[in-house]
Amino acid sequence: MRLRPLALLSTIAVSALLLAGCSGSASPSPTSTDSASGDVCAQTAEPGSISDGIKVDGQFGTPSKATFTLKQDIKKLQRTVITKGDGATVKKGEFVSYALSAFNTTTGEHLGDAGYPGTEQMLPQNVLANPTLAQVIGCATVGSRLAVAFPTGSNGAESQIYIVDVLGTVPTAAWGEEQAPVDGVPAVKLAKNGEPSISIPKTDAPTELKVSVLKQGDGESVADGDTTLLQYYGVNWADGKSFDSSWKNGEPISIPGNTYVPGFVQALAGQKVGSQVLVVIPPALGYGDKEQGSIPANSTLVFVIDILATQHAPAAK
Repeated sequence: MRLRPLALLSTIAVSALLLAGCSGSASPSPTSTDSASGDVCAQTAEPGSISDGIKVDGQFGTPSKATFTLKQDIKKLQRTVITKGDGATVKKGEFVSYALSAFNTTTGEHLGDAGYPGTEQMLPQNVLANPTLAQVIGCATVGSRLAVAFPTGSNGAESQIYIVDVLGTVPTAAWGEEQAPVDGVPAVKLAKNGEPSISIPKTDAPTELKVSVLKQGDGESVADGDTTLLQYYGVNWADGKSFDSSWKNGEPISIPGNTYVPGFVQALAGQKVGSQVLVVIPPALGYGDKEQGSIPANSTLVFVIDILATQHAPAAK
């Protein structure tokens, strides 16, 4: 079966995670909302007799085993803090790395793990921008382990027990070591929050792809088929005007499988998490002779990309 609710997992992790036994569709993937603004702690799910009664074996940061009374009627979401971490409290706008183990409340069956080393990966999430995630992880401190009891879903999905570890937060701008730029590429300046601006040189646009690593990260390398959490700022070489920006849109993005234009994907390949990359994309590796929104046909595109996290594609079974 699929672990439920989907709001706790990235789409790829859920679809790849143990498919065994029962039916019931997952909830929709989370979308940003203002419902998690305001007093975060007031939105957190209250502990209850069911979440309080869960006994957990295993160390924080590793998959756990949970023991609990079976076939209990879970009427609403419950959350109990098993161990409180000594890190900072999760704040609005932060992207949080977490991991979990899931269990069937009827049989006690261990349904699977995600987010731990050696298990399916999950991208960090803006947890406080989603109502369900805000109830589960809101007001928690980094290093905390939580016991969560989910009620039966409106779509018939069975109730479940999750043990959730709050592993850490991820910066929303690249943090790697600064590098000397490649000759002939546009100049980049960064605001205090890391948002870039790009100055196009008064020269003809390159006819081939050019990639310049501006900051060298120290994390995992982006592989083919990954889904990568990133910030981007894009301009047209012809006029230097920005046509799109995750910074302007309000938060980092991730698209399953990194299905961007070919030049963008090539610029990501092999780059390490924490890096900032500038790429100049000729038309043939961009949108070619097709107009794309405000981007004219045959445009040379320039992007500054901050690589914040990456989730490798699940291995073929």
